[in-house]
Amino acid sequence: MPGAPNRPPETTPAPPPAPPVPETPAQRALRRLAPSRVALSLDAWKGAPSAELMTPFDRAEAAFAAGDFPNALSALDLLSVRFAEPRWPTLPEPFRQLRVPIPAPMPPHWDPEHALPVPEKEARRARRAAEEQVALAEASVAWMSAHQIDTADLAPRIAEAKALLGTEGVVPALYERLDVVWDAVRARVPLPKRTAGRPAPPRAPAAAEAGEA
Repeated sequence: MPGAPNRPPETTPAPPPAPPVPETPAQRALRRLAPSRVALSLDAWKGAPSAELMTPFDRAEAAFAAGDFPNALSALDLLSVRFAEPRWPTLPEPFRQLRVPIPAPMPPHWDPEHALPVPEKEARRARRAAEEQVALAEASVAWMSAHQIDTADLAPRIAEAKALLGTEGVVPALYERLDVVWDAVRARVPLPKRTAGRPAPPRAPAAAEAGEA
């Protein structure tokens, strides 16, 4: 109508972000423990990882097998700190995501997500975590295939997880597929090799010891 005031076009408000998919302590531990098993079997360690890496991993495995998931997570936290130490070989992507994150120092307002509402921040974190899980599962299955470990039943689960992430986002069905992969990794991938311990120093013959006395 001529002369009518201009009005901005009506817009449909964006739907609120979906809440993060809840996870139990057992699921959180499994989703870190299984890819750590592959990460510690990579050729980057040139034979076998150091005992300083294997000790927290072994503790996490033992606690997980006993159903002690809080202690399994604590041991995995220590392993993630060890992974980040510069004295070790650099893990390739995506296994580098298993290291403890060390963000660069910056004022809070420099963070592009600083001003976002809390639900949206959580949704973005959940999306990044899901993308990392898919990448870790895909890389783990690729490593298994390269080492003649059967993965015929796992490739479809990863394909389904990637499709769900692209169409429905972070939904429980996505992690259901990934957890099948992680259970298979723990069941099929051998435990990482260990470095040989130092031999005990030779003892003096008993006769020599008696003579010295």
